Amino acid sequence: MARTLQSTPPAFKVRRSEPELVAPIKPTPRGYKSLSDIDDRYDIDDRYGHRFVHPVILLYPYNPSMEGKDPAKVITDAIAKTLVFYCPFVGRLKERPNGKLSVDCTDEDVLFIEEDADVTLQQFGDNPLPPFPCMDELLFDVKGYGEMLNCLLFLIQVTRLKCGGFIFTICHNRTMGNATKLLQFMKVVGEMARGALSPTISPVWERHLLNARTPPRVTYAHLEFDQEFMDMNADDITQPNNMVNLSFFFGSNEISTLRKLIPLHYQCTTHIILTACLWRCHTKALQPDPDQHIRRICIVNTRYKFNPPLPLGYYGNSIAYPTTVTTTDKLCRSPLEYAIELVKLTKGKATEEYMKSKADFLFQDMDFGWGKAVYGGDANNTYGKHLIPFTNNKGEEGILLNSLLKNKNPNGNHNYIKSNM
Repeated sequence: MARTLQSTPPAFKVRRSEPELVAPIKPTPRGYKSLSDIDDRYDIDDRYGHRFVHPVILLYPYNPSMEGKDPAKVITDAIAKTLVFYCPFVGRLKERPNGKLSVDCTDEDVLFIEEDADVTLQQFGDNPLPPFPCMDELLFDVKGYGEMLNCLLFLIQVTRLKCGGFIFTICHNRTMGNATKLLQFMKVVGEMARGALSPTISPVWERHLLNARTPPRVTYAHLEFDQEFMDMNADDITQPNNMVNLSFFFGSNEISTLRKLIPLHYQCTTHIILTACLWRCHTKALQPDPDQHIRRICIVNTRYKFNPPLPLGYYGNSIAYPTTVTTTDKLCRSPLEYAIELVKLTKGKATEEYMKSKADFLFQDMDFGWGKAVYGGDANNTYGKHLIPFTNNKGEEGILLNSLLKNKNPNGNHNYIKSNM
């Protein structure tokens, strides 16, 4: 039922300028700003900690209305204006004696690279999708960048294409905020590029809102950090050579077909039914022991789960990873509604209390003036599976499933998902 989307990035050569530093257009306040206990989450399993750098890529086609304008110049000017409002982004991370991180707002800069590539956007295929084998060219590995302490927090690169389009890549330190908060920053860059003088939504630091309580009160069993239960991808996420990346597109017809698998009166969102179906299909394809305990980790933005909600401009980490556990036999033999209910209940755990308990326990609409990106999101799929809104090359809106599957049986996984979803 699901349509497979494939992307075959071409080989190409680039002419790259020396890395440069982009500073705010005017001085910014100095001083130390503490990260929240959610920002500073550090785990043995890096998937649920934030001490790493995260690449995002956006691909833009040629826009005749922007003829004669250099995207690198437009974007660097906009970044310099935006950094005035995001002064921590031009600081450096420091580790305090107690091991916690804070930002030393030093009024410095971010790293920027521009280059030209002898390739067109069309050569990336009808639906350019990750993983991009050419990422070493599109996001240059600058010596020293990526260190956690006393290092620049952002690396930004613009690659001009032969067709007049360009590719924008950004690598950011995840302790500063998750992908939705990076999107907030990039929207401001887009606003500045289009002539705005100030952000539509002013950024808010206020990281103390997600600090641990005194004394700590752990009120949930945080199974996302429990190594006892089997995560179907646990070994593979840390061993990417054992994995193959596949993408599936679910348009209105495919989603309508999936909904026929559940009773008419049964209410659930498209995202939930896709998550439940994927969980079952992937588990059946891998054929684990029937009594094996498996867990499902959901990703939930908790911004509006708080009472009152977190400030609109808050750009710290506020993602929760509520988790449920069941057995292979129960998941695969029960009706689909069983998996759906588990996913619904799991996502429902992500409340204000859940986030405080966790603290105690421990990108396509972006417009720089060239219009929407043909793809905007993770440069590499390092999270196993995720669902994102997507418009294919025919203009059809739907959901994209980007899935990292076991390389030892990719066809089995592929065929099971394609025929059962």
